[in-house]
Amino acid sequence: MLQGKNNKETVEVSVASERAEAIGGVLIAIFAALMAISQMVNGELEEEMMIAHNNVVSYSGWYQSKSIKESLKEGELDYLNALIESGIVTEEKIPVIELKIAEVKEKITKYESEKTEILLGSAHVGKENWVQDIEGEMGKIKGVKEWEQLTQTYDYATKRFDYALLFFQICIVLGAVCIIIYDNAVLQKGLIILMIVFGITGTFLSIYGYSLAP
Repeated sequence: MLQGKNNKETVEVSVASERAEAIGGVLIAIFAALMAISQMVNGELEEEMMIAHNNVVSYSGWYQSKSIKESLKEGELDYLNALIESGIVTEEKIPVIELKIAEVKEKITKYESEKTEILLGSAHVGKENWVQDIEGEMGKIKGVKEWEQLTQTYDYATKRFDYALLFFQICIVLGAVCIIIYDNAVLQKGLIILMIVFGITGTFLSIYGYSLAP
């Protein structure tokens, strides 16, 4: 009688173990698929982040070139004013110098406006302040600050995906351990619960990261 009871318990444990192995295998497949999707999306976001970062560098260089041109014109303006104030320029030549001063001031104003648009972006300066074109089209400037914000947003989103991938990897490791453990249904059940917790956490982190992406 006792032997029959032991045999029955052994069969029940074996069945429970097989069921746990099957559940663990299915969960591994599901979360592995979710991890693959997360990796693909994360890769795309990282590419976009690199593009945004490169544009920060490019537009910052563009902004600096405008600043240099503005500084040169300011130096020219100071020189022209000094010519008039020093009395070196004859009376008949003063109107010519003053005309040149007006042109230089106009250039300085233009460079200042271009710098502002490059820094903030066309959308932030208003249509009436569009002065810089891209390939002949006005109002197409995405400013340095906008690219910096995009870079930070992509960086934050990709970090959420990195955490998600970590949770998925732990989940899959737990599933593998669950499968190779025999005759310990209680431990297998605990591992399955942990798998589900880690897998769901990874899934929510992936969804959150995707929602953050611009």
